[in-house]
Amino acid sequence: MARLEQLLATQALAVADRVREAAEAASAQEGSGPAALVHLQAHPGGSVGDLERVVRLTQTGAGRLVDRLVAAGLVERRAGRDARTQALWLTRAGTAAAFRILERRARVVTRLAHDRPGALTVCRLCDRSACHSGPGCPLDHTTHSIS
Repeated sequence: MARLEQLLATQALAVADRVREAAEAASAQEGSGPAALVHLQAHPGGSVGDLERVVRLTQTGAGRLVDRLVAAGLVERRAGRDARTQALWLTRAGTAAAFRILERRARVVTRLAHDRPGALTVCRLCDRSACHSGPGCPLDHTTHSIS
């Protein structure tokens, strides 16, 4: 069971890292910005409060995130359901960024480490003994790489 847990943890960590990096590069946004764009693509017209719950930010943090996305020309504010709320909509640039994020995400999940430095990053939280107790590490092909 330890080996299976090891493999799952390694894959999850590697995929999460790669998806975050690809999403940030695709959108030129950091942190919760890419998730906000993809969410607003799927659920246009939501409020800052809706976004706050999805990207797990405080009300202040979500407001700052929206300010950044608006300033970058990716999101626009429109009249909301009532006088107290604003609806958030992607601009054309925001929609294009959301599609790029999803496209790069799909590419990333099919690739992991191809060299030793990449493998060391993927395995940074690994229990090294778990991989050696089975048929070998799934990234064993990287152990002979010099780069």
